[in-house]
Amino acid sequence: SRSYLQRSLIAALVVSMVAGFLGSFLLIRNLALVGDGLAHVSYGAIGIFIVIGIIDPLDGAYVVCVIAAVLIDLAQRYGWLTGDTAIAIISTGMLGLGLVLFKLYGGTSLVTIDTYLWADLITMSDELYQRIVFISVICYLGLLLLYRSLLAICIDPVAARIQGIPVEVISLCWSILVGLVVVSMVQIVGALLVTALLVTPAAIAQITSRSFFSGVVLSQIYGILTILLGLYYSAELGTGTGSMIALVSAVLFVIVVISKSLVRLLTTANQNTS
Repeated sequence: SRSYLQRSLIAALVVSMVAGFLGSFLLIRNLALVGDGLAHVSYGAIGIFIVIGIIDPLDGAYVVCVIAAVLIDLAQRYGWLTGDTAIAIISTGMLGLGLVLFKLYGGTSLVTIDTYLWADLITMSDELYQRIVFISVICYLGLLLLYRSLLAICIDPVAARIQGIPVEVISLCWSILVGLVVVSMVQIVGALLVTALLVTPAAIAQITSRSFFSGVVLSQIYGILTILLGLYYSAELGTGTGSMIALVSAVLFVIVVISKSLVRLLTTANQNTS
């Protein structure tokens, strides 16, 4: 129905905006894989909480993902592990635990957990819609408040500390925001395709922008464009929304890279002939 489509579209657009904003910071912190890693953590957590049955699996995934994001940040900050190593160990460990427990005690209903691999926006419930929009708006406002401090920490954490910026507190808040946004994204594009909205629009913006601020703005525009085209083509071709959104984001990236390369070649050729 029309109300289902409206809810799906609004939720997807809000998530794409906060994902683009967040992705811009992830790229300059060299943590592009954190979204993918935390998506695997959330998938494992959903399996665990389906088995436990005490709380809603998605509520449990939010909590576990936030804890995992904080652990990854602490491991990197204190030099226990590099960022990529921490992401790999925590994500694969949590994914393995969730799948093993679900296989042993989750019964025969594999469909319950597999639906989180490939999300379909059209089947979104009203409760899920409200939760995603609420969390995304809160995270977006949080990023706006932390913008200057986060940028200072990303560029030079030592200088930021000297300036009196509470680096540890800001990093903790940042980790919480990342964990919350990733679980919201799992419900939009599925656990396997989070990078499509978190990293690809920000990467396109990085290629086409002249400053970090313009990159943040462009990443959100590219995210919205990805969502709109993904929903349109998935409806036209009858494919899943999550997988089509991921495909569209990759195609947009390729188009932008090729276009920029051609412009550079033409500019160089013109300079050589003049």
